[in-house]
Amino acid sequence: MVIVFAVLALAVLVTANWYLWRRLFRDTTSGPGWGRRAGVVVVAGGWLLAIGALVGERTGAPFWLQQTLAWPGFLWLALSIYLLLGVVAGEAVRPLLRRFLERRDRRRAPVAAVVVPQPEPVPAGAGPEEPAEPASPRLLAAPSRRLFVSRVVGGAAAAAAVGTVGYGTYGVLRGPRVKRVTVPLAKLPRAAHGFRIAVVSDIHLGPVLGRGFAQKVVDTVNSTQPDLIAVVGDLVDGSVQDLGPAAAPLSRLKAPAYFVTGNHEYFSGAEQWVEEVRRLGLLPLENARTELRHFDLAGVNDIAGESEGQGPDFGKALGDRDTTRACVLLAHQPVQIHDAVEHGVDLQLSGHTHGGQLWPGNLVAEAANPTVAGLERYGDTQLYVSRGAGAWGPPTRVGAPSDITVVELASRQA
Repeated sequence: MVIVFAVLALAVLVTANWYLWRRLFRDTTSGPGWGRRAGVVVVAGGWLLAIGALVGERTGAPFWLQQTLAWPGFLWLALSIYLLLGVVAGEAVRPLLRRFLERRDRRRAPVAAVVVPQPEPVPAGAGPEEPAEPASPRLLAAPSRRLFVSRVVGGAAAAAAVGTVGYGTYGVLRGPRVKRVTVPLAKLPRAAHGFRIAVVSDIHLGPVLGRGFAQKVVDTVNSTQPDLIAVVGDLVDGSVQDLGPAAAPLSRLKAPAYFVTGNHEYFSGAEQWVEEVRRLGLLPLENARTELRHFDLAGVNDIAGESEGQGPDFGKALGDRDTTRACVLLAHQPVQIHDAVEHGVDLQLSGHTHGGQLWPGNLVAEAANPTVAGLERYGDTQLYVSRGAGAWGPPTRVGAPSDITVVELASRQA
């Protein structure tokens, strides 16, 4: 089954890229030449860089090589998605544009008229001259019309794709914006009314987003003046050796900060990163709970830890707690909500989905997660999912802006 799926995926990828090359390069050129050859280099080269970036990140290639491949490779991934969407949308425009040009040319066709000849003097010895043909408007022949339509549609698709990816990349690099949500908790005492938790997820420090981005995140969090900071996984994409300096700004967080692992920590050396964030002043909650003054704060490991014998253990984190106290749970993936409900959690804070990151990726995220972004209720438990502060793969977001959420707890006794 794995082989069949791989073959089908490869066939789809090859077909999609052949179609992209055909619409953007073959159909927009008048014949074989450098334009079509350049198209092959762009499409094939872009995918070689993208695959190299993905493989380099997962296999722990030298960090300088990861950085070299990441920018062009990951940006090509995003650009190819919107180029493909653009040329597919262009299929609906092509017949309309061709019909418009055909009608325009018919209206411009020369109309027959009666011409009264005027005698002119003819020099001696000169023969009669052939009458000059009347001038007519320039009309597009069918082949020229097809080429014109292909260039207009292809150019529009390319411009739209570049603009979309450019704006989406700018949105990530400028840093996340602050989102504020009020969550009422029935068991929260009046004294804790207005308690603020800054939820930070999916920073994804790596070969693209580095120390400067981490500093933006820290500055944004500190500017909200929270009472507590919850870093709910996917902090990094790489080893402590490569990314330790990039994560260093986390030591400047100005409120008590807690950390739980995400799936990407288990691709990057989770044990080493748990120790590193502890050194930076964050408190890891590895299937553990801490009793704060007015409510319990618990955290569970990510599901990906199961492959290393470090998966989530809700019983260990929540089994012996006082259920009359409100409980807030940090869990990276929204799918962990079902265990949270069984253990009487009042509020789960999660990330992981990125809100889909690249539209229409939200449709895929919705199929795999109970909640993609925002606040929803499951029985007596509420779930809040952040879209995340950074981005994985392409440093680009479309239709899913990054955020740091300040969750303000509200007491129903207030």
